[in-house]
Amino acid sequence: MVFKSGFIAIVGRPNVGKSTLLNLLTGEKVAIMSSKPQTTRHSIRTILTTDEYQMIFVDTPGIHKPRNKLGQFMIKEAFNAFEGVDLILYMIEATDKKVGPGDMMIIEELKKSVAPVILLINKIDLVEKSALLPLIAKFSESYDFEEIIPVSATNASAKSQVLNAIYKLLPEGEKFYPEDMLTDQNEKVLVQELIREKLLNLLSEEVPHGIGIEVISFKEKEEKGLVEIDANIYCEKESHKGIIIGRNGALLKKVGMLARQDIERLLDSKVFLKLWVKVKDDWRNSDFMLNELGYK
Repeated sequence: MVFKSGFIAIVGRPNVGKSTLLNLLTGEKVAIMSSKPQTTRHSIRTILTTDEYQMIFVDTPGIHKPRNKLGQFMIKEAFNAFEGVDLILYMIEATDKKVGPGDMMIIEELKKSVAPVILLINKIDLVEKSALLPLIAKFSESYDFEEIIPVSATNASAKSQVLNAIYKLLPEGEKFYPEDMLTDQNEKVLVQELIREKLLNLLSEEVPHGIGIEVISFKEKEEKGLVEIDANIYCEKESHKGIIIGRNGALLKKVGMLARQDIERLLDSKVFLKLWVKVKDDWRNSDFMLNELGYK
């Protein structure tokens, strides 16, 4: 077989399953997952290398109408991913009834890109098969896709189907990254995201979207086989701080325990994790705070 390599952007509206698909395709948990929209904030590159190919996947924030400077950063991150990639995976939901305004905005951006596009219709387990044909027809009218694939990103059977379709469209080329490299994200960013994932999954309503994580200390104690991590959890209201900490500190302890377990697997080391909760009013509109938290 000819060796192929290239960059593949995964794009779509919030909560269509982009991060779930990324983790399925790569077989590793790099992108954080939550049932809440706008979980992904950074464009995350994950590398999948075999004897036949090296695929560099770019998971992007969900494309939505921004309400603050953080939202503006996320949209810029997503649209920047359209440039310089070899292929775009555009995800929609099988439960969609039509090509809505959000999808039309994405399709207009796709028309500006020279990269081929595969349409993935996700969450097919939630609809009858007969509902897919009208949806395929409507999206086919709006854009000339290279291929349209109905999938369920939570079902392992989708993996080979999608990877085979990608391989067909990738150019021949050499490896961009060492074959044992999984992601280009540094460890601090991955740790911040794992902490935020636990908060997303344990909190409700508007609280999770107003949370930012900053790793303020990351010390490897080789003689102890231990990594000591201190992190700040920023929220926008004093009342949210109490919710995050929980009664007698119970919720914060649970966040710390669950995050530590995942971080230990990530770093392959024992971890001592300390979390602090701080209030920064309207930090999502603060250029200084966005820069501090890595949303540059």
